[in-house]
Amino acid sequence: MEKVEEPQEYVVFPEEAIKYLPEEWQKYVYALKEEGQGVLEAADDNLKILNRLVHAFPTMASLRYIHHRLSTTKFEPTMDWVLENDMLILAFVTTYARLIDGGKGSGVARNALPAELRPVHDRIIELRNKRYAHNAGHESITGSLEISFEGGKFDIGVKFNMGFHVGGALEWKPLVEFLDGLMFQRLHAQLEKLKEKTGREWTFPSGPAPEWISPGPDADDDNPKAELEALAVAPEKG
Repeated sequence: MEKVEEPQEYVVFPEEAIKYLPEEWQKYVYALKEEGQGVLEAADDNLKILNRLVHAFPTMASLRYIHHRLSTTKFEPTMDWVLENDMLILAFVTTYARLIDGGKGSGVARNALPAELRPVHDRIIELRNKRYAHNAGHESITGSLEISFEGGKFDIGVKFNMGFHVGGALEWKPLVEFLDGLMFQRLHAQLEKLKEKTGREWTFPSGPAPEWISPGPDADDDNPKAELEALAVAPEKG
């Protein structure tokens, strides 16, 4: 039977308290501090990149969850369903734009996408800009007034057409999966660079993937790629 590793315990105390420790302990603590500061200073640029990347993880988790909700929805011929579907698509395109644009240097350039996914990206951005962020005449939504005159009064009628994908467009899935893999690759690359620069191992917290993430054919229970979402959506434990 495999032995379960017990969690490590840490004791945190203010630097001012070090002077109350035995002299040999003080020397040891200050030596560790000096060594650690030197390592962090040498890896400062990579840590800044890693910090920017981490800011994108919650957005990536949100995008995957919204896409999951869309892809598992079942069509119902009701206005409530139409508005619910439209609300999820609004959330998807807005979250996608936030992930792509970044904001702290964590975005994804269009040319970082495979050639076959760039048209999908363009259509999402156009949908976001012309239909959801602004009423700018997207082809999927049209409206017109019909005015008739009878009995000495004008009657106004409204003709309205709204197109939509049931559960979102099928072409969105490979794009979301690519972005998820890209985030993992960027994380792994930074951890490797930190290892090369400092000569020390760098680990990243992980946990089991949320139940709503469907495992692929090559899924691994210990695969940190899926665990990024667990880290991003799991509540902090007090």
